[in-house]
Amino acid sequence: MPVKIRLARGGRKKRPFYKIVVASSEAPRDGRFIERIGTYNPLPMQTQVQIDSERLQYWLGQGAKPTDTVRNLIKKHGKES
Repeated sequence: MPVKIRLARGGRKKRPFYKIVVASSEAPRDGRFIERIGTYNPLPMQTQVQIDSERLQYWLGQGAKPTDTVRNLIKKHGKES
């Protein structure tokens, strides 16, 4: 079961809010996930990203692969060692 770190969309129409989750690569986008490790809100003037860096490092160590979008968020907000 390959594991990915990806975004799960929430919020209402035209007002997106995302959870950064660890999920099976076979699970649907907004479906079942293993663990929620952060949030991403793209709407404010200064985008808000919160990531539990300890859990992020744990899952990266376990072999979880972040999606391109999550990888960019991690690099942009300095959460990767």
